[in-house]
Formats: sequence, structure tokens, C-alpha cells
Amino acid sequence: MNFLIGAFKPPCNIKITFVDERSRKKATIKKENGQTELVPLFQSQENIAGEISIEPIQGKKVEHIGVKVELLGQIELYFDRGNFYDFTSLVRELDVPGEIYDKKTYPFEFSTVEMPYESYSGVNVRLRYILKVTISRNYVSNIVEYQDFWVRNYTPLPPINNSIKMEVGIEDCLHIEFEYSKSKYHLKDVIIGKIYFLLVRIKIKNMELEIRRRESTGSGPNTYVETETLAKFELMDGAPVRGESIPIRLFLSPYELTPTYRNINNKFSVKYYLNLVLVDEEDRRYFKQQEITIYRMLET
Repeated sequence: MNFLIGAFKPPCNIKITFVDERSRKKATIKKENGQTELVPLFQSQENIAGEISIEPIQGKKVEHIGVKVELLGQIELYFDRGNFYDFTSLVRELDVPGEIYDKKTYPFEFSTVEMPYESYSGVNVRLRYILKVTISRNYVSNIVEYQDFWVRNYTPLPPINNSIKMEVGIEDCLHIEFEYSKSKYHLKDVIIGKIYFLLVRIKIKNMELEIRRRESTGSGPNTYVETETLAKFELMDGAPVRGESIPIRLFLSPYELTPTYRNINNKFSVKYYLNLVLVDEEDRRYFKQQEITIYRMLET
């Protein structure tokens, strides 16, 4: 039995190392088994370089018909597991057909790589960047090794960032006006605004502001939508009166937000909403939702 198990082990070990791995910033990613892993952090237009070492297990040789490394940007939809949609695919041939008897090292480099989308791991979708090393072989299965890395892209300050002003209410019962100072926020930003009560004829118990993330995957009848409430911030406890103004000041940095993703490769979107919720003394809930844009600003 042990012999059979050993028969399916690859005849070599493959190690992928980035050229500046020790000094480069790292990102923590969650693997499918629930464990976490630190991987190198890059941004678009950077060089992806390093070396690949192939070391045969003692007493074995590796016969192959070529060795290559690929840089892949992939989208995986969890309801369609096993199918990967490549939006970036670059290849470097490392070796011609031959045999490997001893440890062999191959340098590689992908220059100024266009990586248009940020890495993302959500409820139903994952956008990932990987290096894939393939040792191609005749008659037996290829030997493949993967190495993840993470991509974050930064956005300059938006030239136009309009405020949000809206009036909502129930006829002859409730009329409020809310205002947010802007509609686009970076990940460490502060949401500042005000709530004005123009008419109050119902007994309001409390009011809170929620941050919601809506992840949409697929299209048509195969569209899946997941909404998560990431934050609940109490604005008021008790009944307001007509003419009262409630300030809003909500810091975004404590929450695990990502930038907004809009129709990425026609596969998925991630949008954020501010949801204003009022609860009356009979526990009826009144709410108004407003979409906002989240972006990543370069930290100086």
C-alpha cells in the first residue's frame, strides 16, 4: 500500500521565489482549507521576477518535453468551480526537452505587467493572480506548481466628488432630509453628513447607519446576489422633534472594505451602500439606501 502511495508522488520538488520576497510587503490571504498565508503584494505595471528551482528526489530523474512558467489572472465563480476565466495570460518558456538529474534553477521575469483588477476573495467569487510552473511530460501527467500573489491598485483623488442630498418620508407622517458630504470615499476615509427632521408624526425609537456590501456574480437567470452588513452605527436613541439635526461621523478604517468593483470582465460586481434605518416604537423599520463608491488611495 505504501508503495502505491509513493508511486503517485512527483519525482521532484518545485520552489518559486520572488526576487525581492524578503523586503516586499505581504498580504494575508485565506486558503480554501481555512488557513491563512502571507503572499507578496504587487500593483499593476510592476515587474514580476524571481527564480524557479526544480530538485529531483534523490535517486530519481525528471524526463520532460519542456518547462514553462505562466502568469495568470483568473476569476473563479464558486457555483462553477473548476472553471477559471483568464483575463491575463503570459508565458515564459524555461527549458527545452531533456532530463534533470540535479537541482536546476531558472530565472524568470515578466516586465511591467498589466494587472487591471485588484485581487478579491468574496462569498461567491475569487479574483486571483498566480504563477503556474508546468513540467510537461510524455505518457504521464504533467507536474504543476502554483504560487499566489496579491494585487492592490491605487486611485488618484477623484476630480469630481459630489455631495449626496435626498429627501425621504411617509406622507403626512415623516419627512426627513439627509446629506452626505461626498459620494466617493477612500478606504481610510470618514463619512460626514447630517440628518434633518422636517416632519415627525410617528414615534421613532432609534436610528442607525449601515454599510452594506452587495456582491453580484453571473448573469441572467444565473445571477447570484449576496448582501452583507459590514457595519452598524447608531446615530440616535430616542424620539427626534421637528427641526432637529443629527450629525453623522463614521470612520471607515475599522471595517474590512474593498474598493468598488464594477462589472469585472462581465463576471462580477461589488458595490457599497449606505443604508439609513429608522425604527419606531412598534419595531417597524423604515430605510433609505444610497450607493457610494469606495476606492484605494495611495498612502503617503
